[in-house]
Amino acid sequence: METFRFKQFEVINERSAMKVGTDGVILGAAVTLESGDARILDAGTGTGVVALMIAQRSGDGTMITGIDIDPAAAEEAAANFRNSPWAERLAAANLPIQDCEGEFDLIVSNPPYFDESLQNPDPERTLARHTGTMSYRTLLDFAKDHLTADGRLSMILPTDRERDLMRYARMEGFFPFRILRIRTVARKEPMRMVVEFRRGRDHELREEELIIQEKGRYTVQYTDLVKDFYLWA
Repeated sequence: METFRFKQFEVINERSAMKVGTDGVILGAAVTLESGDARILDAGTGTGVVALMIAQRSGDGTMITGIDIDPAAAEEAAANFRNSPWAERLAAANLPIQDCEGEFDLIVSNPPYFDESLQNPDPERTLARHTGTMSYRTLLDFAKDHLTADGRLSMILPTDRERDLMRYARMEGFFPFRILRIRTVARKEPMRMVVEFRRGRDHELREEELIIQEKGRYTVQYTDLVKDFYLWA
């Protein structure tokens, strides 16, 4: 059995088409949490790693639901939740986001970002990663109706989607309050970004940058971000 071990939990990483990766770990470690968060949704949960990281970071009153359209991923996430120290605060379901009910204080996602025109011989990976199943537009549409009044939507995605993302978010009444741009090394342009939205314009935008490696070693900044999770940190 393929298992990925973190400091406080383990993730079975076998059946889900999308494996534990840097994007999800950065999102789980960086997403803004607030003391009043009662219900959190992890949309496209995969193995459940982001939901588990949020469970580790949040208080006993926070309930976290991970949903995935891939039955194998939902089953694997459910097993990982049951085996964690926070089993009573975590739930997994196999359903599309459009069928999810209720209001949430935070919706978090590592959404699909491949164009529909790209073909992948693995149908489960295609389902997990192509924008035809769940895109940032789908997330914004859902958030409009299912976030609490002061709720947040947080996601990680490629920087080349920024212009279209911001344009569509404005159309839905959402504006970013935080953008974390991620560089693998300092000399390269950012390829990923964590973007966090609230409704309306009455908040300041905080822009940050994360560099993962420098001179072949993890930076102090990145190590500090993941130190509560990775065994090596």
